[in-house]
Formats: sequence, structure tokens, C-alpha cells
Amino acid sequence: MAVSKVALIRAKGILRAGATIQPNKLARLYEKGIQVLTGQPNIKDGLSSIFKREDRVGIKINTIGGKILSTRPEVSLSLANQLTELPLPEKNIVIWDRTNRELKEAGYKLNLNNSSVKIFATDTDGAGYDTELVSHLNIGSLFSTIQLNFVTASVSLALLKDHGLAGVTAGMKNYFGAIHNPNKYHDTNCNPFVAELFDIPMIKNKHRLSILDALLVQYHRGPSYHEHWAEPYEALIFSFDPVAADFVGWQIIEKLRQGNGLPSLKEENREPLYLGTAEKMGLGKANLNDIKIIEEEV
Repeated sequence: MAVSKVALIRAKGILRAGATIQPNKLARLYEKGIQVLTGQPNIKDGLSSIFKREDRVGIKINTIGGKILSTRPEVSLSLANQLTELPLPEKNIVIWDRTNRELKEAGYKLNLNNSSVKIFATDTDGAGYDTELVSHLNIGSLFSTIQLNFVTASVSLALLKDHGLAGVTAGMKNYFGAIHNPNKYHDTNCNPFVAELFDIPMIKNKHRLSILDALLVQYHRGPSYHEHWAEPYEALIFSFDPVAADFVGWQIIEKLRQGNGLPSLKEENREPLYLGTAEKMGLGKANLNDIKIIEEEV
């Protein structure tokens, strides 16, 4: 059985004082991560092996954590700019999340201009949630029309964070932001709901790439920002396997917790069991024996 590849790329010093990002190092993170993941000689060839020029690419970000603990504009726009070099038409790229308020609070400038990379949320006039309920296993939800109708290829560009209920919130749980009722799916540590939501075709069949933003990791008391338990890790994590990406992210959180004298997530009864469920459903790998982690530094 083939192993799942996860590229963990670090850039020491990428976060300047005040937590601003050095753009040249960010570009090198993307270059190296896509190279390692795809085996291609450069990022253009690497992205060309993932996306087609006619794709409409949705970069699903996470902006629930405010300006400090959200997918930063620099991070998502850097990826969007790389995609335009394919060349993918700028109008075929959208950076999106649940609400325009959260986007603006995270530092984004909304953009509906059809000739450039679009940035807007589901609650934008003309978007919204579809009126037809999607039922799948234990899931019954209305989907954002962005994910449903605009996107043909999806990137989950999510922060790696501790979560008080799920244990870990990362690339898979990021798609909770694509439905109207994520509050319904937080019982029993969000298990099996994270896995079952991802298994729905309009997510699973469109998902092309997981990128975890581990530049700053909230390893305790997440998903909101608490400075005392947030630590610079200065890495991006890349994988085609959404389960493996999140599993590797989970191991990072556990190491940070251990290094700071905190109990494991299992000891706190919030181990991310949904990853094991996802593996059983055939969505990816959730054990180190079946994951090849390639660590590099730029």
C-alpha cells in the first residue's frame, strides 16, 4: 500500500517582530513545498501537475481567529499569485470564507472585480447558501454556493490550531466553513462529523491540496488566540492526503504541548478521533507507518 507524502517546510526567521511575514521567505516556502510534494523541478511545473488552466480554484481560508490567528492575507495571496503564473486566469481564483466581517477583521480587502483574484465570503450578495439540503451519513447541511457552484478545484489553506472540542482544527475541519450549520457537528469531539463532511462529493471530489499554516501554532486553548499558548513554528505543511496533513499537524501540537508541560490531548479527552474515522472511510492515512514526512528548511 502506497504511503502518503507530507512535506513539512520550515523557514527560520520568517516572522519578523510584530509577527509580520518576510515575503521572500514565504515564496521560498511555497516553492520548496510544491517541489517536494510533486517531485517537479519548480513550483510552476508542480502546480501545473495539480491544477488545469480551466479550473476555478477556491482557496478556502480560516478567518475566525481575528487578525493574529487567521490565514494571513500575505499567505493566501502569495499562493494565488503563484497560481496566476500557470497561467490560471485571475478571475478563476477566489479566496473565501464564511463572512465578510471575519475576512475584514483578519486584514483582507474584499474584491469582487471579475478581472482579478476575488476575495469574498458566503454572505456576499449573490452568493449565500444553496437552498437544497445535502444529506450524507450524519450530515444534513446547506452548502456555500462558492464551494458548490464556483469552485472546481479546492485548496484548504487552514491554520493549525488546538481546538477545545475537536482537539485539532486544521485542513479537514476548515470545510466546516462551507456549510450553514457547523454548530451541529461539535458533539463527541466532532467525530465522525469532520470525516463525514469531507466525504461529501462537493468537497472530496474537488479537494486537490491541503496546506497547513503552521507559522504560528496555537497549541492550547484554541481555536481563539491566547498569546501564552501560541508559539512560532515557522512552517507550512503540504499534502495531497488531507488526513495525513492533519495527522502530522496533530503531532506538532502534541510536541509543543509536551514541551510546555501540558498533558496530551488524549489525557484531556479531546484526541482528534475523527482522523481515525477518516482513515477507516478511506479518506487518507492517520498513522505514521503509512506517512512519509519530508522535512526541509529554506
